[in-house]
Amino acid sequence: MREGKQVVYIACSYATVWLIYSKFKATYDGNHDTFRVEFLVVPTAVLAFLVNHDFTPLEILWTFSIYLESVAILPQLFMVSKTGEAETITSHYLFALGIYRTLYLFNWIWRYQQEGFFDLIAIVAGLVQTILYCDFFYLYITKAEAAGAGKEMQQEEQQSHKDKEEGEKGGWEKEECRNTTDL
Repeated sequence: MREGKQVVYIACSYATVWLIYSKFKATYDGNHDTFRVEFLVVPTAVLAFLVNHDFTPLEILWTFSIYLESVAILPQLFMVSKTGEAETITSHYLFALGIYRTLYLFNWIWRYQQEGFFDLIAIVAGLVQTILYCDFFYLYITKAEAAGAGKEMQQEEQQSHKDKEEGEKGGWEKEECRNTTDL
């Protein structure tokens, strides 16, 4: 069963990479993507060599992936803060990822209480990632509130215009009725 899950995971990963470089290639904006990933990859690789559970190639690679995942959101956050905007679907996706990572915190608490399992590397990396998402959550919520307030004002303006038009139209119809009754 475990091998089947791994095959599905690897297939989904390859499909995602293929979609990024084929179907969605036009959505990439190289002008705004100035974040240097070397500043993430090199420190996390060094940290994986220095702080891991067991100094074996597989364990170092696993630790590297955990550390890299915890800071992988930084290029997206950098671009959002640089441009001051993100597409709606990107914002919702990042928000969902943040919720997923936050729920992971509850998973660790539950596993510790139920199984006595405690993985310091995963917990610290998850906390770092959740803290990084907090910045995005703040931006997401304040923009959503601003958009909601803007929609309310726009709806009120539309209703006001509609009422005014109906009032003018109603006045014209009443005048028309008066003119026909005079005949």
